[in-house]
Amino acid sequence: MQVKEQTLPASAVPARERAAAFEPWRHRFALAVAAAAVALLVAGGLVTSTGSGLAVPDWPLSFGQVFPPMVGGVLYEHGHRLVASAVGLMTMILMFWFRAREPRPAVRRLAYAAFFGVVAQGILGGVTVLLRLPIAVSVAHACLAQVVFCLLVTLALVTSRRFIAASQSRSTRPDRRLGRLAAAGTCLVFVQLFLGALMRHGGAGLAIPDFPLAFGRLVPPQFTTGVAIHFAHRVGALMVSLMVLWIALRAMRQPRPDLAGPARLALVLVLLQVALGAMAVLTRLAVIPTTAHLLVGALLLATLMVLAVRALQPAVALARATVGVGATAEGLI
Repeated sequence: MQVKEQTLPASAVPARERAAAFEPWRHRFALAVAAAAVALLVAGGLVTSTGSGLAVPDWPLSFGQVFPPMVGGVLYEHGHRLVASAVGLMTMILMFWFRAREPRPAVRRLAYAAFFGVVAQGILGGVTVLLRLPIAVSVAHACLAQVVFCLLVTLALVTSRRFIAASQSRSTRPDRRLGRLAAAGTCLVFVQLFLGALMRHGGAGLAIPDFPLAFGRLVPPQFTTGVAIHFAHRVGALMVSLMVLWIALRAMRQPRPDLAGPARLALVLVLLQVALGAMAVLTRLAVIPTTAHLLVGALLLATLMVLAVRALQPAVALARATVGVGATAEGLI
């Protein structure tokens, strides 16, 4: 007697045992959290650009209040705290959503990392205030912000319809060489952002007061700590520009538009970033170009990271989870 094999409906399979399926609302919420993180980066940049880091000298309250009068530097510092609280709440919701619905273990771990990164970021921000803006803690706070932003962008990327479809398609072939090159470019941009944070929080933004030369020369005639940091940041900008050009030329030769798009965007961002860096020096660290310089650096970092993940896909560990025997996965919406 032949036994007929039965196939379970997708609804009968626990979420963690299904293959990854596109869930539009989870993807949209991940995008919203990433967008909120952009607003948080701008708010944090405004705090430093306006010198408002100690406008509220206590933490976690503000002058012993939950909502102090929003005047002067308090507007920037307390406003930054309010945006950070909103991002923290949204990231916590996102983490629980991923815990309940995400079948890919690596992606769930990314959601956990994003949430605990936001928590650590809040603690570092409080320590920065309580210790009166020590350079080491301030730089760590700035760099962790970039890491958390990249984690949130990754969560939005891996929940997208295109990413999930490519992960489940055998026709998608990874470009490992481009992926490794873009990953190296991402690391280089992160080092550059670290140097920028060190220069910004160390008060070296005008250690070299002219541009494009340095005291009228290609190389500064003498080096202090501030001049060395500032000059290293300029050399890093040249290296990043050349790296992005190399990555973009290689990516645009590929037949995949999902690689060419981020590559073109990276080219535009690096040109804009250099222009904003020059404006920051020539305007003596005016608030708008200085804050925009920070934001565009973060966008460049995330763009190269997206390019690296897409190029390596589906070889990355974010590939689809296996489905239980006899079960069927939900289709793409």
